[in-house]
Amino acid sequence: MHRCRRHLGFVLLASISLTGIARADSFDVVVYGGTSGGVAAAVQAARMGKRVVLIEPGKHLGGLTSGGLGATDIGNKGAIGGVSREFYRRIGRHYGKDEGWTFEPRVAEAIMDEFVREAQVALVRNERLELDGSVTKQGPRIVSIRMESGREFSGRIFIDATYEGDLMAKAGVSYHVGREANSVYDETLDGVQLGSKKHQFNAPVDPYIVPGDPNSGLLPGIHAGSPGVYGQGDRRVQAYNFRMCLTDDPANQLPFPKPAGYDPLRYELLRRYIDAGVFDALGSNLPMPNRKTDTNNNGAFSTDNIGMNYDYPDGDYATREKIFQEHVAYQQGMMWFLANDPRLPQKVRDHVNRWGLCKDEFVETGGWPHQLYVREARRMISDYVMTQHDCQGRKIAADSIGLAAYGMDSHNTQRYVKDGQAINEGDVQVHGFTPYPVAYRSITPKAAECDNLLVPVCLAASHIAYGSIRMEPVFMVLGQSAATAACQAIDADVAVQKIDIEKLQARLLADRQVLAWTGPPVAQGLDPAKLPGVVVDDVKAEQVGAWTESRSSPGFVGAGYLHDGNERQGEKVVRYTLVAARPGDYELRLSYTTNPNRATNVPVTIAASDRSRTVQINQRKAPPIDKRFVSLGKLHLSAGEKAVVTISNRGADGFVIADAVQLVPSE
Repeated sequence: MHRCRRHLGFVLLASISLTGIARADSFDVVVYGGTSGGVAAAVQAARMGKRVVLIEPGKHLGGLTSGGLGATDIGNKGAIGGVSREFYRRIGRHYGKDEGWTFEPRVAEAIMDEFVREAQVALVRNERLELDGSVTKQGPRIVSIRMESGREFSGRIFIDATYEGDLMAKAGVSYHVGREANSVYDETLDGVQLGSKKHQFNAPVDPYIVPGDPNSGLLPGIHAGSPGVYGQGDRRVQAYNFRMCLTDDPANQLPFPKPAGYDPLRYELLRRYIDAGVFDALGSNLPMPNRKTDTNNNGAFSTDNIGMNYDYPDGDYATREKIFQEHVAYQQGMMWFLANDPRLPQKVRDHVNRWGLCKDEFVETGGWPHQLYVREARRMISDYVMTQHDCQGRKIAADSIGLAAYGMDSHNTQRYVKDGQAINEGDVQVHGFTPYPVAYRSITPKAAECDNLLVPVCLAASHIAYGSIRMEPVFMVLGQSAATAACQAIDADVAVQKIDIEKLQARLLADRQVLAWTGPPVAQGLDPAKLPGVVVDDVKAEQVGAWTESRSSPGFVGAGYLHDGNERQGEKVVRYTLVAARPGDYELRLSYTTNPNRATNVPVTIAASDRSRTVQINQRKAPPIDKRFVSLGKLHLSAGEKAVVTISNRGADGFVIADAVQLVPSE
């Protein structure tokens, strides 16, 4: 995991704890990466009596947990157990409570250091993997790893707990960068997501340097060309930023620094957006103790440096350092701009100047976080890849090693031009499902590629499933589970892919991990397989525009239903294709959930062969067939003939629902 060593004019001096470590020393378990997941892994291995070393490429332990993300994202706290829960209880004790889910970065780092010290983990700081030839293997087994300094560490089991997956990649394990096409894992939320509505421009903003003149060029931060086709895979990576810790306490404030090379043109798009009447860039100032915040991205133009990180996951250290510093300059420049540019309304500047960096946080770097928020980098490809189907309960892994519970969350990946306006693309926010198991197989590589490596952070998951799993409490859960599996592999002298899963799960339960959800379920839908005829659920339909998945209203088919958010009328379409198994007369039915906010005039087009007609459905009225379906009429089909049903939100006077379509033989 990359950490900048020369940052903002400060030099972070090497700080190496060499508890019992000699050059080229040997360990039972070698953990590379001092993220929260790495700390949990090292602590668990030590508690199980193994000789473990934790190697952190930078100076600080805890990753984002101690790097500014002090308002914990989880979704359901009941899903968190083990070392992870212990951490949040120690946070709580610090503040005089049973548990603490919001906390100051310096407090989190102190507890991470305390964890490692108490477990007597051998700790090495400021040691990075050598770029070339850093991993020595014998067949599929890692024998040793070498650092840039020449120091070597050998071990029986290795754990890659970095955000970037560097050890995994150097070991020759398969991985993916960017977004898969929806077709790869039969998903709907992966790939290009045209029509993203959250973190989107809520007023038209001209994208050209000279307003209205395409020949003048695009403003900085806007990319030329097509955004791609809906659902198409690409190499784009969701945006990174820094989770700033701000304070409104004048006694603890530092002013926002003006970065070298500051260029106000970089923020011209933001200025125009504010002129259009929208200022929400600091709308995610999440409160933390002692008058501090965890400030995250919010709105269309904010701390996310959209489109500037594509080369980070596979980049060498120099490339990553350049991207890191560009992100520092971008975000510091944005804060300087908001606080000082005289062209901005005084009320905007006054609001921003209420805040400042904290004197007592990130002291070595002038109050600025030392950890870049690497939301996603490499993702392993193993024998079990977590997907949207796991998140939404359509697939349940039997080899659970912990639960994930957050919604499927992707930040924007690009900013482009459509119809003379700036548009963001890539944001997905789909919530409303119960905690679900993460498979042990998703943290183990394919056996032929490596049989003594575990990957609890850059685990095998599609882009959109990773957007749900990638939360700091879950990384701690998976780190602990990986270490437990490592110890069992050592004791049984087997590959990590060959351990006894039942024995692993028994130990995890004994250590208070949560492996299955027993709390109240989210509303469940009717299984399409239990319905007569041909049923096509929304997950099998073609979507145009950004539809939102939901379970909030009962009576749906499958794992949920889609709604259009009651916005962007005419831009959103769901298209179902049904195929008749045999010739005959059929009735076509549409399922939807009713609510007073629904549209009364949903246009639904039915097409078969050269015949086509459009009907309007009042979705405020309860469906008359089994309180679930409404008839779209009858039609005669030949064997193998297709019927296409298209739902649009054109001209709709409320929320449009797209759930399932059913084709049943007519009586």
